[in-house]
Amino acid sequence: MALHRTAEAMRADLVSLRRALHREPEIGLYLPGTQARLLAALDGLPLEITTGRSLSSVTAVLRGAAPGPSVLLRADMDALPVTELAGVPYASAIEGAMHACGHDLHMAMLVGAARLLSGVRDRIAGDVIFMFQPAEEGPGGAEIMIKEGVLEASGNRPIAAYGLHVSAARQPYGYFTTRPGPLMASVDTLRVVVTGAGGHGSQPQYAKDPIPATCEMVLALQTYVTRTHDIFDPVVVTVGSLHAGTADNVIPAQARFEATIRSFSPYARERVCRGVTEVVTGIAQAHGLGIDVRIEDGYPVTVNDDREARFVADTIGELFGPERFGWMAHPEPGAEDFSFVLERVPGTFAFLSACPPESDPATAAPNHSPHAVFDDGVLPDGARLLAELTFRRLAPPVPHS
Repeated sequence: MALHRTAEAMRADLVSLRRALHREPEIGLYLPGTQARLLAALDGLPLEITTGRSLSSVTAVLRGAAPGPSVLLRADMDALPVTELAGVPYASAIEGAMHACGHDLHMAMLVGAARLLSGVRDRIAGDVIFMFQPAEEGPGGAEIMIKEGVLEASGNRPIAAYGLHVSAARQPYGYFTTRPGPLMASVDTLRVVVTGAGGHGSQPQYAKDPIPATCEMVLALQTYVTRTHDIFDPVVVTVGSLHAGTADNVIPAQARFEATIRSFSPYARERVCRGVTEVVTGIAQAHGLGIDVRIEDGYPVTVNDDREARFVADTIGELFGPERFGWMAHPEPGAEDFSFVLERVPGTFAFLSACPPESDPATAAPNHSPHAVFDDGVLPDGARLLAELTFRRLAPPVPHS
């Protein structure tokens, strides 16, 4: 299906939508302004639209002219708690909030795909579910939307699900990447509180100092990772928050730290969460200290279906040329809650570089940076790819003579 001209014709509209979304970013589950803007952008299309009950999601269903299966397309909606320093003319007008991960582009591309597919609905055998999802950056809107029925929005569970994520660095402008199997890591959070007995800093023998034991725990976790886990099924444990005490001569009663845990398989995830708990508990007991250990479940491993990944790669090559696609050698250690969808529906998540053509991908500010810049020239290509993948999966079979 030749959608190139149609996608190019909507370039200005998609850029305008993306920049409007960029100027007014919202964070978390409740995104009323973003939701309203998306509803306005979808207005007039032949879609069955519902909004979330416990979050500001938008679910739109396009019915094809003939019965058939469903395909789901997803875009995340939320911004980050980052003050923008990129200096673009359409910079965030909201202090402390920025679309520093490109979700504004994702929404514009999915609106574009909805418009493209609405224009060819008479040639579609099946339905399309457009999933606009808040809170990808936390606390996880995909799982909530699944509980509210997004996978059954068309009346039958999708046979395939696709998503695109833009990047501001690392790859040249317009370059697509993905891989079969594990694509992105799982993420969990370790929270530890170590309790002793406070006292005077000059007489530690009369106190139970939690600080040395806590420091020991932080170092022991790194040794645990390198000496326990297979380097070919890796895990990462990074302590990002550590707090104790109020003065140099006071031994505090408590110390606390938090760590992010990343892994690339369900086996490694279960093992590392159990292992870190045993390590810190053992150290606390050895020092005669109390300890409270909590692991908060985050997102599972994002796993692409092998067949769907090859289908996406082949489609990208046909549409844009093989020079614009590359297989990723390794999974990405970031996490993504589209993983909840891919646990239930075979599909593929792929990356598209929006690094400005004039920038060096090796030195450009990456996603989540306050200096990150995403070139919205990729919007028509992203919309076209999502629409083309869906059309090819739902096109009615050609009758044989």
